[in-house]
Amino acid sequence: MEDVLTQYAQPPDPAQPLVCVDERPCQLVADSRAPVAPKPGQVARQDYEYVRHGTCTLFMVFEPHTGWRDVTVTAHRKADDFAYLLRDIVDVHFPQAEKIRVVLDNLNIHSPTSLYTAFAPAEALRILQKLEFHYTPKHGSWLNMVEIELSVLSRQCLGQRIGDIPTLQREVSAWQERRNAQHTTVHWQFSVQNARTKLTRLYPSLPVR
Repeated sequence: MEDVLTQYAQPPDPAQPLVCVDERPCQLVADSRAPVAPKPGQVARQDYEYVRHGTCTLFMVFEPHTGWRDVTVTAHRKADDFAYLLRDIVDVHFPQAEKIRVVLDNLNIHSPTSLYTAFAPAEALRILQKLEFHYTPKHGSWLNMVEIELSVLSRQCLGQRIGDIPTLQREVSAWQERRNAQHTTVHWQFSVQNARTKLTRLYPSLPVR
C-alpha cells in the first residue's frame, strides 16, 4: 500500500511517467424494438425488452499527472489482451520514456508472464524492461486511481444500450476525447501518513517484549 501511495506523492517526471491500469466487464445490450424518437412535448420512448449480445472488456490506461486516459474495448479479458495493452503503453503512448511506472491490482493476468504468453521471449523482455510494476494490496484495489475513472465512465457513458463492440468503442472514444481535452484528473488526497493513522489494522503488529 505504501509503495503505491509513495508513487502518487512523487512529482511528475516525463522520463518516468506514472500510469494506472485496470479493466472492467461490460454487457452488450441492444434494443429488441426500435426506440421512438422524441417529439415536441413527448420524451423519447424505449421498450423495456432488450437483447443480450454477450460481454466484452474495457481496458483503461490513466495518467493522473496529465489527466490523460485511453480506453480499449476487447472481446474478452485474457493474458494476451493485457500483454498487447502493455506493448501499446511502451511503444505507442510513451515511446520516449526511460521507465514507465504502472499501478495495477493483483489480477492473475496482471503479471509479466502475460508478456511471455503473447510474445517471443526477446520481445517480451524488451517490453518488460521499460516497465516497473507497483501492485495495490489484496482487497485494496480502491487504491488504484483508474478505478475512479472507470466509475466515471460507467456513469457518463455506459448507462445506454449498446449492442456491439464497434459502437461501444466509438462511444468510449468520444467520452475519453472530451475528458482528455479538459485534462480532467483525480485529486488524490490519501497519503502514507493517512494510511498509518487510519488503517493501522492493516499493519503487522510487533510482538511485545
